[in-house]
Amino acid sequence: MKRVIVDYSKLTNDILDMLVEKFPEGYGYKDIFTFKNAQGESVKAVEVKTEDTIYLVKISLKLEETMDEYDAGEDNFDDVYQEDDIEDIANDDPGDY
Repeated sequence: MKRVIVDYSKLTNDILDMLVEKFPEGYGYKDIFTFKNAQGESVKAVEVKTEDTIYLVKISLKLEETMDEYDAGEDNFDDVYQEDDIEDIANDDPGDY
């Protein structure tokens, strides 16, 4: 299964839909994964899955605001984000998170 890290600034409508569906009341401490990225920095993220991909969405205050605005019906996420914009971590050790 492919694993990718996504920053809130690179969220697509599909990923936002999955986040809001999985965490309608917001995410909690138990939903957060912590792992080291390729630069050795600690990263906190929440996970959403499709049939072939696990998305680790980096946590930030902006992520929470973005989810709230999106859930409230503000569809201002029509910017075009391609899969190329998402950092692929498919070769990372799954034990890192």
